[in-house]
Amino acid sequence: MLRAAMSVPTNLVEGVGQKTAREFARFIRISLNSSNELEYHLQLARDFEVMEPDEFKSLLNETIRARKMLHGLLRSIAGQRPDGGQKGSHRG
Repeated sequence: MLRAAMSVPTNLVEGVGQKTAREFARFIRISLNSSNELEYHLQLARDFEVMEPDEFKSLLNETIRARKMLHGLLRSIAGQRPDGGQKGSHRG
């Protein structure tokens, strides 16, 4: 569970250092996959009763919130041109 949780921000940090938006987007997708894995581990912990229901709900909500932010970041990266500018933006 800890590995999956730490993988989310670690992949974002690695992705920021990439040269293109496409490469960064790949690392965002990896972070999304790690958040899915974390959700699964949380559900297992709940099902095996090694986590309190309130703790599960709180951590699940935070995981979902982080995933929504990752999806938003991915959408914003997808809206960028390869040169780093925004699609439809005018530089005059």
